[in-house]
Amino acid sequence: MRAYKAKSVERIELPDREARERHLHEAGYNVFNLDAEAVFVDLLTDSGTGAMSDEQWAAIHRGDESYAGSESFQNLEAAIEDVMGFSRIVPAHQGRGAENVLYGALVSEGEYVPNNTHFDTTRAHIVNAGGEPVDCPIESDPGDPFQGNLDTEAVRELANEVGAERIPAVVVTITNNSLAGQPVSIANLREARAVADELDARLVIDACRFAENAYFVAQREAEFDGESVASIAREQLSMADAIVMSGKKDGLANVGGFVGVRENDDEFYEQARQRGILFEGFSTYGGMAGRDLEAMAVGLREAVERPYIESRVEQVAELGTLLQEVSVPIRTPTGGHAVYVDAGEFLPSIPREEFPGQALVCALYEEGGVRAVELGELAFPGEDRAQLVRLCLPRRTYFRDHLEHVAETFATVADRREELPGYEIVDEPAMAELRHFSAELRPLD
Repeated sequence: MRAYKAKSVERIELPDREARERHLHEAGYNVFNLDAEAVFVDLLTDSGTGAMSDEQWAAIHRGDESYAGSESFQNLEAAIEDVMGFSRIVPAHQGRGAENVLYGALVSEGEYVPNNTHFDTTRAHIVNAGGEPVDCPIESDPGDPFQGNLDTEAVRELANEVGAERIPAVVVTITNNSLAGQPVSIANLREARAVADELDARLVIDACRFAENAYFVAQREAEFDGESVASIAREQLSMADAIVMSGKKDGLANVGGFVGVRENDDEFYEQARQRGILFEGFSTYGGMAGRDLEAMAVGLREAVERPYIESRVEQVAELGTLLQEVSVPIRTPTGGHAVYVDAGEFLPSIPREEFPGQALVCALYEEGGVRAVELGELAFPGEDRAQLVRLCLPRRTYFRDHLEHVAETFATVADRREELPGYEIVDEPAMAELRHFSAELRPLD
């Protein structure tokens, strides 16, 4: 049952088939380059794309636009301390701005940063700072409750190989976006805390989807049966020395982010604060308007309310069920923000070097105006990982008939899957870690 009702609506229109084919060609077969008005159901990302609540819209009118000492910043500080347990923050305009602040202050040339699985911008910021991102996911079986966990033994092996002094931080992303949005257990976070202490490294939690992760813990980790999502959220983040957050996810806002640093880490906080001033703006706005600060302050509190988070996760599961009913291979159990389709299994005749995930993404748009995103060879070149397509649900935005349209589009694509071509890149940026955002492709004959 949805825990909200519509108070304002936006008209959307499905372009005809000829128009969709033209739009895709003009976009260089990269759906990032499509105009939003050409998309019918947009599942590209859940980052800043959701609908805000009436309380958030009301808070926007209270925005204090002072350059320094804004009351709106104080309200955000209070919300972050109450909900997440961090009293010292460096605001940023969005998550990747916060990553720039954090990893630019944390990582030096020749250092290594293990993570349960790095996402694209995280990986790029570490590389940009001169570091080497290293993925350390656990081996898991379908149906395991916490497939997003960090392999702490792999972190220890990395330390033995390169030297503990070259590992400034251990990072855990909750939920594990690159690994099908799977959650991380608090038991695993405790293990991560222990290995970080062994290495004299900071433990960083990427908290973009901390509320969704806390909900899964409440459902799946016996120790926390009956606990509130809000109390679990604070417990999981209590393990961290620092957090990095995109408020465009579980902040339920359309823009904004921040870095949180513990009270006992004065020198590092000051490094991060000065870097924030340089790249984002003064310490009490960080690239956000006062109204944006207010919207996020309200959104963080709403994110840990059970009716909201339960309906959020259940809608993702609902889409997963509809896809399974038309025999689409998905990663199970479904995660908190997206359904991940195994494009390699769905399109077995297209080899990974011809980007089966991108082939599926293009076919979904051509057939039904559905925009998804490839998380396979195009997004993560040269890595030994599954060829996934992510269907990311914006928060409080779509309804059952939209999900049914997505499932029907997949069924239509499946009927002609043998006709689908692979793709090749015709133009790409110099930084391979970011190529899927702007590369242009063409279908192979």
